[in-house]
Amino acid sequence: MKGSMLRKKVERKCKIRGYILKMEALEEILSFVDRFPGAEDDAVDLLLDQLDTDSLKSSIIDKEPVHRVVSLLLEAEAAAADESPDSVGGSSASAIRVIDAFLIPKFGYDPIKKIFHEHTGSLPIHGDASAKAALYRDRFLLLFQRLARDQHFSRPAFDTERSHVGSCEISPIQSLVGQTGRRWVMGVISQLEDGHFYLEDLTASVEINLSNAKITTGFFLENTIVVAEGEMLLEGIFQVITCGFPPLEDRDKSSKSLAGHDFFGSGILTKEETLRLAELEKRAVNDMFVILSDIWLDNEEVMEKLEIVLNGFESEEVVPSLFVFMGNFCSHPCNLSFHSFSSLRSQFAKLGQLIAAHPRLKEHSRFLFIPGPDDAGPSTVLPRCSLPKYLTEELQKHIPNAIFSSNPCRIKFYTQEIVFFRQDLLYRMRRSCLMPPSSEETTDPFQHLVATITHQSHLCPLPLIVQPVIWNYDHCLHLYPTPHTIILGDRSEQKAFKYTGITCFNPGSFSNDYTFVAYRPCTQEVELSAL
Repeated sequence: MKGSMLRKKVERKCKIRGYILKMEALEEILSFVDRFPGAEDDAVDLLLDQLDTDSLKSSIIDKEPVHRVVSLLLEAEAAAADESPDSVGGSSASAIRVIDAFLIPKFGYDPIKKIFHEHTGSLPIHGDASAKAALYRDRFLLLFQRLARDQHFSRPAFDTERSHVGSCEISPIQSLVGQTGRRWVMGVISQLEDGHFYLEDLTASVEINLSNAKITTGFFLENTIVVAEGEMLLEGIFQVITCGFPPLEDRDKSSKSLAGHDFFGSGILTKEETLRLAELEKRAVNDMFVILSDIWLDNEEVMEKLEIVLNGFESEEVVPSLFVFMGNFCSHPCNLSFHSFSSLRSQFAKLGQLIAAHPRLKEHSRFLFIPGPDDAGPSTVLPRCSLPKYLTEELQKHIPNAIFSSNPCRIKFYTQEIVFFRQDLLYRMRRSCLMPPSSEETTDPFQHLVATITHQSHLCPLPLIVQPVIWNYDHCLHLYPTPHTIILGDRSEQKAFKYTGITCFNPGSFSNDYTFVAYRPCTQEVELSAL
């Protein structure tokens, strides 16, 4: 089909559907359609059908939504082409999609309309004072709307005696004034005065006494959001009797409340595409991720051990689909007193040579690099951007398909959502606890950590004075809806824990005890490994 005729046909089809195309969007559509000679009409219809399912802000379409849809369709086509699971590396290249934290869309919850809406303005790194207040408000509303759907905390539809049995309706903190008897409240634990802790919601704050409180599993810190039962004392202090985190919600139930919004950042799939990808995922039994944390490139013994690991996987019948290397990449913190960036650059180049010396891994595996808390970067604030190009460009010459992403980082594997986070959380969480964790259900600190971040729907619920967060990008640390797998790179002991259907594990510190993890996403099987 001639170019001018095709252009007119695309414009006509868009006009019928009520779309007005900008020039860049039209060029994007034409370049996509040119891939399918003889089937241009079907290609245009397919693209427009997919565009209809996208939540467009206007009938005037620019390049961005078209590019997103084109990428999705080409990815689905590549997945179908690679459908055979017998091929080495299988369909992993098209199945694995890495999402940088800074590209994750931001959503806010409207408590009046009870819907989520996407943030459309710019998100400056240096936010104003209102951005800090919005950070706490967004965290609170995210959990509040989740709690409102829980049958134990929702208000009964019919006010009968029986409806109050087992019901724990949440009272606004403002309504506690002058009230007697037990009440359930939800709020953020904050220290408004030295040594005095308060519970705050969107209406008011009240001083709390936690000395006799019975708590659930998890680390209770300043900044965490809790649901508490108690009663007001005459002194105006809320005496807490029981205290716990807002209950978790099933992932499918959370997804239904999103109204088609893409919280994960991987694009929206139709029901048919989701079913087809789920079928492909079931067949991807050979796909494996190898995850290592703390790879000190300036330590010869560590590099020798890494070579042993690579040699072992090179000789496997089916090589891993993905290697994830998490920082720190240097035994010394890359702070203001660090002046060896040129040698670190050459050490990354040596790592590239080491990987390139394994031809099967280089050809069939992908390599993802995630910075650690002490790696080179603009600051220690979260989320952290990817490693500086100055350090990695020599490595990329040896390994062209290497991916350098942010910390935290997300991966979509077919339909499965996986979150990677490299931070020494466990030590800092235990240091910041307001009270010893409950030993009723478990004494394992890692299980307490997993319970805390999943119930808080946040990767790092530490106080901002302990771990600063970019106010406008706090949403990048949200865990909502709950992902299928969470990988927490930590210096602490290697651990794996399945919590309410969520697979969580810590690969351990490779430089300290030579531990790593082989993970099979198809079955969510975690193999704790060590040299």
